[in-house]
Amino acid sequence: MFSDRSASSRRIFFRGVFALLGLAASGGLTRLCGAQKAPAYKLAPESALAPDIRRAPADVREAYRFAIANQETLRYIPCYCGCGQDGHTSNASCYLKPESRPGNLVFDRMSLA
Repeated sequence: MFSDRSASSRRIFFRGVFALLGLAASGGLTRLCGAQKAPAYKLAPESALAPDIRRAPADVREAYRFAIANQETLRYIPCYCGCGQDGHTSNASCYLKPESRPGNLVFDRMSLA
């Protein structure tokens, strides 16, 4: 009914389609096209960071921005980095000092090291 050549062409076509669908589902197609995806979580603006923190690598800046925007949530998450001897009581304390308030941020610079 179908020739071997047409069956082979269909297999190649469907492999390509499934590969593209897989890339699209995993976000790989977006990366291949050069499009940047916004983080799926809330971040404070870069301008909220202290000047020395703004010079830190991108992932460190993002962690501080996340801590600023999510301080109330992070204070319920314990810190596991061994900084308890420095007075840290939660994951929020690794980035912001306890006296830190919106509009008056006091940064802990431990995460810059």
